[in-house]
This record gives sequence, structure tokens and C-alpha cells, in this order.
Amino acid sequence: MSDNCFLQALDQRRSVPSLQLGAPAPDDATLLRMLQSAVRVPDHGKMVPFRFLRLQGDARHALGEFLAQRSRERDPHAAEAAVEKDRQRFSHAPLVIAVIAHLRDNPKVPAQEQLLTAGCVCFALLQAAQGFGFGAQWLTAWMSEDPAVATHLGLAANERIVGFIHIGTPKIAVPDRDRPDPATLLQDWQP
Repeated sequence: MSDNCFLQALDQRRSVPSLQLGAPAPDDATLLRMLQSAVRVPDHGKMVPFRFLRLQGDARHALGEFLAQRSRERDPHAAEAAVEKDRQRFSHAPLVIAVIAHLRDNPKVPAQEQLLTAGCVCFALLQAAQGFGFGAQWLTAWMSEDPAVATHLGLAANERIVGFIHIGTPKIAVPDRDRPDPATLLQDWQP
């Protein structure tokens, strides 16, 4: 791949809203190939501080039911529309990959660095999905920080949800959005 093609792929990346992702999802072989690319991230100490949970089929709906119940526990006065939104969060895209940060004590690799490695996996998975012609969206929301959700998904005490990557076939062509001008973000440091 020429430099131009590589930069073009980066420049054309965009999120497809999970509401606009339908079937088909990647098959098993394609998903594994996508994950093979997604794990090629900076990983100080070769710690592999991440893992994946696949949510598809009825598992997505079961998680939605749990989220609706948990939403009511968190806020007994929550509007029915908010509870229903939580119930449906994982029902749109046919495949959701939860990227889990698996953090370990290491004097040379702080937890923050391990967490950033897992975040890089999320971004690389978005790129891989788009490279295969699928749409994808990286979402978190309250459920990524909720201890009850972590327990329900079987996470260990040293694990955190970094993102839910919703993957499917785009139902719409997503227009690009305004992007920041890097020249306005770049500063020179002077001692």
C-alpha cells in the first residue's frame, strides 16, 4: 500500500451511528482478520493489556434487558424513554465487540499506558472494520464505568471496559464532519 493509500484510509475514517448499522456483520474469519490488525498497537513490555468480548444475537438483547434494569436501579425516577434507550443500546448493530483493558502492576508500564494501549485497539478495530467495508462506532456511556455491568460481563477487578465497538453494514452513507485544523493545535515548547 502506498503512503497515499494509507493516509487516504485514515482520512476517510468516520463513525457510522450504531442505529444505522445492520446485517450482515463480519463472519468469524473476517472478524478474526480484523482483530489481527487491531492488536498491532504500541504495547510496552508486550503485556497485551486487553481482551475482547463478542456480543451478538440474543446476547445483545440480554445485555439490553440488564441495562434497562440497571438504569432503573441507578435512577428510580428515570423516564421510560431513557430506560428504553438503554434496553435498545446493543440491539441495532449485529455485532458489538467490547474491548476490555486488562491492567496489571508493572513498575515499567503504568496502568495509564496500558489503558491507552487498549484504547489504540479500539481505534485500530474501527479502521479494520472500515477497511473491510463495514461501518463501526466506538461507544462507551455510563455502562462502561458501572461496576454492576462489569460484574455482569464477567470482568475481573483489574479490568475495565474501554469501549463497545458496534460493527455492521452501513444503512446510510455518513457525511464527513468538520475536523480540527492541526495547525491550530500545534505548539512549540521552549525551555
